Amino acid sequence: MDGASRAAPHRGEEPLGKRQPEGPPPAPAVQRIRLRYTKRGRLRFTSHRDFQRAFERALRRAEVPMAYSAGFTPHPKVSYANAAPTGTGSEAEYLEIALTEARDPETLRVLLDESLPAGLDITDAVEARTSGLADRLTASVWELRLEGVTVEDAEKAVETFLAAETVEVQRKTKNGVRTFDARSAVTELTAARPQGDPQGDRPLDSACAILRLVVRHVTPAVRPDDVLSGLRAVADLAPPVPAAVTRLAQGLFDEESGTVTDPLAPDREAVASATAPGAGSA
Repeated sequence: MDGASRAAPHRGEEPLGKRQPEGPPPAPAVQRIRLRYTKRGRLRFTSHRDFQRAFERALRRAEVPMAYSAGFTPHPKVSYANAAPTGTGSEAEYLEIALTEARDPETLRVLLDESLPAGLDITDAVEARTSGLADRLTASVWELRLEGVTVEDAEKAVETFLAAETVEVQRKTKNGVRTFDARSAVTELTAARPQGDPQGDRPLDSACAILRLVVRHVTPAVRPDDVLSGLRAVADLAPPVPAAVTRLAQGLFDEESGTVTDPLAPDREAVASATAPGAGSA
């Protein structure tokens, strides 16, 4: 069919093509804020989708001037980075929001924290002055609490795991069972006795071992439960109850010190440099 034979639109109809939403375009973002938040206590069982809904409600309650996406179903511009799996606690989850009006990060943090349930706590906020937050999340520090396991048994299992060149584990995925190495991503694994329970929901009068795990973010991702599967495979370590897993930190892995650094530190340094006396002067 040539162009001349195509039917012309009737009077009052839009020409064929992509529809455009009515009304003015969304206001542009003028500021980005990066937030650190927690999943504590029973809120560790909150799924990422549940947290998204709770956080968007908190944004509305706190009257945050959010930037929105364009299109027929605009949504607030919130970027989530490497969320912890459902069922694991965390002291170090990160997200970024885009605002149409500038706000003081600490004031915004307090307002959002007050609008979220206890356990989902906003613990840090900084204006984004650098790029690539997700690129700075290259490793995590985890704590695994093994009830019913003695420290001696845990230490022997850790020693066997670290001595192995590879530790193959399996995980069920939507494409079937996948086999991969859980050893190479682990840069540190130690066992120790518990130092107390600040949340008061775990007994201390029974055998209990605490594993501290530092794992790189690789592909496929190696999760704490994969390391536990590896400990079971190479050392027959099988806790009688599911481990309580908490992410203590995540950020850029420092090769020299072997530590995981604060991913918000570059933004804080950039803000401090911009507001220092004499900054920007000729």
